[in-house]
Amino acid sequence: MSVTHEKKMPHHFDNDRALRALQLARDTLQIEADAILALKDRLGFTTDDPFARATELLLQCRGRVVVSGMGKSGHIARKIAATLSSTGTPALFVHPAEAAHGDLGMVTDADTIIAISNSGESEELLAILPVIKRLGASLISMTGRPDSTLARLADVHLNVAVAKEACPLNLAPTASTTVTLALGDALAVALLDARGFREEDFARSHPGGALGRRLLTHVRDIMRTGEGIPAVTPDTLLPAALLEVSHKGLAMTAVVDPNFKAIGIFTDGDLRRLIEQGRDFSRTTINDVMHANPRTLGPDQLAVEAVELMEQYRINQVLVTDADGTLVGALHIHDLTRAKVI
Repeated sequence: MSVTHEKKMPHHFDNDRALRALQLARDTLQIEADAILALKDRLGFTTDDPFARATELLLQCRGRVVVSGMGKSGHIARKIAATLSSTGTPALFVHPAEAAHGDLGMVTDADTIIAISNSGESEELLAILPVIKRLGASLISMTGRPDSTLARLADVHLNVAVAKEACPLNLAPTASTTVTLALGDALAVALLDARGFREEDFARSHPGGALGRRLLTHVRDIMRTGEGIPAVTPDTLLPAALLEVSHKGLAMTAVVDPNFKAIGIFTDGDLRRLIEQGRDFSRTTINDVMHANPRTLGPDQLAVEAVELMEQYRINQVLVTDADGTLVGALHIHDLTRAKVI
């Protein structure tokens, strides 16, 4: 006997469905926005407010912040842990079910736990609370029920209750997870401010990102050095100087004195202007046509400062000198592009 399976036809997305989808989207965004605003209004204005106490508890943490939650709360917990870690507060996510089977060994008495459960009655979280309490680790709970077991056992409870979920059935965690995530962001922001966390600190924890490259890359890291620096003396005839420009591939040459101090620069743009003037190249020295007192950078300056200098003066090359004015490097805008500083 053969069994045939009826193939389900895709739903037809007609105008009525499209309009309903748009209305549901508006309703969802409004419900979640209202929930966040309600959360804001619950925050107090004194140091005894639970949020202020939670922030102080996290600042005093001698170990790491351990964030935990089951299901959708677990996804939110992972994000909160990641945000804390990237903004100066060492944190990690521990799955409560795995914690009960060995992962709780990661937790020490120096840690602070953030336990997340909308109901406050998550069995997996409640199962590990006795161990956390015996360890002496501090506990912050984030629940939608201030009278829940998790809320009552915590050192500080943060109320993330919502009037309703955005789900039309009022079942799927939507507004509640959005509010919890927003409160986690608020904690991270409060902590980074209290720690004096700055752009440079953020860059150090994000070395692979654009900000990291901009704030951690120095001129010395990408400049041309040694034989790669085009350089001639002031008495060099222009044809010989042009060979130096061509061989080194930086579309310019530095002009240096006998002590290799930078005293001028000559670029491709200068050459085009000389051609337009009909200048006799054969009898012209580089000293006659160079730009004296060129703009320079130090090797320890940030590469982003080179970008700002080039943009300000509309130049494509810059010389790098040490504190005594000795030429130690050269930089082309293409070097900055390759290093992804631009």
